[in-house]
Amino acid sequence: MRYGPRPAVRGLLRVVCALAGIAAFGLLMDVITLVFGQGVDSAVAAAHHALAAVGALLLAATAQSGRRPAAAAAVRAPSAASRPVQLAACAGTAAFLPYAGMKLVWVSGGTFAGVSGDEMLAVSRRNGASGIWLTLESWGLDGTVLLAALGVFLLWGLVRPWGQVFPRWTPWLRGRRVPRWLPLAPAFVGAATLAPYGVFGIGYTALCTAGVVTMRRGDFHASGDTLLVAWIGMAAFAAYGAALTAAARSYWLRTRPHRVVPSHRPVTEG
Repeated sequence: MRYGPRPAVRGLLRVVCALAGIAAFGLLMDVITLVFGQGVDSAVAAAHHALAAVGALLLAATAQSGRRPAAAAAVRAPSAASRPVQLAACAGTAAFLPYAGMKLVWVSGGTFAGVSGDEMLAVSRRNGASGIWLTLESWGLDGTVLLAALGVFLLWGLVRPWGQVFPRWTPWLRGRRVPRWLPLAPAFVGAATLAPYGVFGIGYTALCTAGVVTMRRGDFHASGDTLLVAWIGMAAFAAYGAALTAAARSYWLRTRPHRVVPSHRPVTEG
């Protein structure tokens, strides 16, 4: 008896799933814009990104469905990722430090890359920043730094055992296993967005630095200042995106239920 799709169909589903994931590129940016801005640039494009992400999840579930129930499934004990994956998490975390430092200098009223904090606040208002964003900046906080902190928390939850069990301060969930989809869903969205964004951004910034193409100054006073900020931002996104990809893959493999094959003892006649 055959269970689930044929191997060739499974392979095709995985390919289409990858294409749907590529089509969902930009979903994370849409969510950030909705939270901290007045709205997305294009409602149609945002809906397309969301539908593509849903399609990728459904295709992945279909490709994994119908596995032969040859044995009972047992939940693995919480475990840490391998040392290389944890080192990647360290690199992804460290890459955000210059980015966070740059942002905190601006919200504290300082000057970085030739632009003062007051100028950056005026830019935020001009670009239609939401009341939440402006309120955070008035408190000396930056929305992207808070998101980076949440991203680092997610990253380490994927590579450490505590990311697989609910903490003690949740008495109604204490000791229960975290559903796999809960950390993996944002991890896959973040990795699919930030990794290619950062990698291609670094390539473009390198071309601009070499003088092959020209980068617009934007809100900065000199092209060198624009390049400095671009290098800080793109390096952070690329390193974190790559680390998140490795961590999500490790978490996926470490939390998969393993098959327990029951032992068949021979029946002896008395």
